[in-house]
Amino acid sequence: MEKKKVWVVGHKHPDSDSICSAISYAYLKNAINQKEDVEYEARRAGEVNPETAYILERFGVEAPELVEDAGSQVKDIKMRKTEGVSSHISIRKAWDMMKDQDIATLPVVNTRNKLEGLIVTGDIAESYMDVYDNETLAIARTQYKNIIETLAGKLLSGNEHGYFVKGKVVIGTATSEVLKDKIESDDLVILSDREDAQLLAIEENCSCIVVSNGFGASEKVLEAAKEKEVVIISTPYDTFTAARLINQSMPIKFFMARDNFTTFTLDDLLSDVKKTMSEVRHRDFPVVDDDMNYIGMISRRNLLSFDKKQIILVDHNEKSQALNNIDDAEVVEIIDHHKIGDLQTLAPVYFRNQPLGCTGTIVYQMYKENGVEIEPKIAGLLCSAIISDTLMFRSPTCTPVDKMVGEELAKIAGVDVEELAIKMFEAGSNFAEKTEEEILNQDFKIFHAGDVAFGVDQVSAMGKKQLDEVKARLIPALDAMIEEKKIDMVFVMLTDILTESTDLICGGEGAREVAQKAYPKATGEDSLWLEGVVSRKKQLIPSFMSSIDA
Repeated sequence: MEKKKVWVVGHKHPDSDSICSAISYAYLKNAINQKEDVEYEARRAGEVNPETAYILERFGVEAPELVEDAGSQVKDIKMRKTEGVSSHISIRKAWDMMKDQDIATLPVVNTRNKLEGLIVTGDIAESYMDVYDNETLAIARTQYKNIIETLAGKLLSGNEHGYFVKGKVVIGTATSEVLKDKIESDDLVILSDREDAQLLAIEENCSCIVVSNGFGASEKVLEAAKEKEVVIISTPYDTFTAARLINQSMPIKFFMARDNFTTFTLDDLLSDVKKTMSEVRHRDFPVVDDDMNYIGMISRRNLLSFDKKQIILVDHNEKSQALNNIDDAEVVEIIDHHKIGDLQTLAPVYFRNQPLGCTGTIVYQMYKENGVEIEPKIAGLLCSAIISDTLMFRSPTCTPVDKMVGEELAKIAGVDVEELAIKMFEAGSNFAEKTEEEILNQDFKIFHAGDVAFGVDQVSAMGKKQLDEVKARLIPALDAMIEEKKIDMVFVMLTDILTESTDLICGGEGAREVAQKAYPKATGEDSLWLEGVVSRKKQLIPSFMSSIDA
């Protein structure tokens, strides 16, 4: 049985706490999970920053899979596993298959399961109604095997795997003299049991003889047919019925849609699928992978019922920081240490929010509460998350519990806190190979105060020199950041971990005034120096909220 996946995911532009806590909490949930049909998987909602990449590499853990949208996808609905058919089958066989399966569309695939086209009931109905000339059977390159199946026939002579590719269809009811004038080389002739007519058709180099009314052929006829490689088929139908049915033996590739049809992939969002379906008249749609390998079929009725994605949010509870289309998912848990945000759920959920410096500290507590042993690599991740979020226990958000847990986890992981912190922060402050956009997005969050939307990025380093260099690069990029994020203001905290201070740069109309009002004693020309300010969550954001609302 395929297990139901539950994502454990942090916020957009994830920091180390967001990713490390997601991995660690997914591991814990699987350890205590009593439902065999459920599996918890860590995900990330953005690129891994260099600091987090160092942590993951150091403790030998792979980065979670990237997801950007919580909306339901094609993979979340039950699709119809209609078997693909060859383009060589007859329209009659396709019609019979559709009736047997009560479907209106057949996917056409090649021998490698690549989707080649679609045949729908409308195509077949059109083929029945259209008047084709007597050369169409050859133009369609009809296989003799198809003719045998369509006419419920029996092969008396020749190769059923051959193709009728030249000539026309002739009804041989006339006298021998008239018939001789009508039959040309490579024609297909529908005859009765008249031996003279059959021999005449063979002498005129026909390619195939269809004998009606269940009649056969004499040894003389069969010998002549063998010598000239003529196919002879016996059908139980009379001449009129055989003539009427024979065009139904044409291959579906002659009628199928090859280009003008819509396909979906497993990763397509159902919101996009619904929009496309409303604009297209097709009833059924094939699902393929990126290489056009056929997977299954879906229709509008498949969209009426589907399982929403189940998601556990860690390190955030605000809609603006969550995956896109989070309202389309089912949030089942929230584990966080920030202020209560605006995210709403349809049903009650397990919501654990504690005034601690790091989500990793909460996850540690939950391991202890459930009696689950913390492996060294998980301890390393949680310890790193605490070091990162508390700036090695220097942030005002850091509580005695955070420090105690961080030191305990360091023992389990077998690491030195100060050595790990230095290596982490050095990795995170290597700005030379990053673009300005990458730096601004590595720890960026959006907040709202009344009608004002503002973003705050925090860049930390173990010294002022690195921060001054990156500051000169970031100031010219702020206007583009405001436009891209569709916000009113942007602030960047350039935080010096050693001196426990922040150089704040401001972008957007009124941004500097908001910051100056929040910190009246701050000074600086192109930025504001905030002595003792290192926490975005506990120091900067509350002050800005009060400044904007005042």
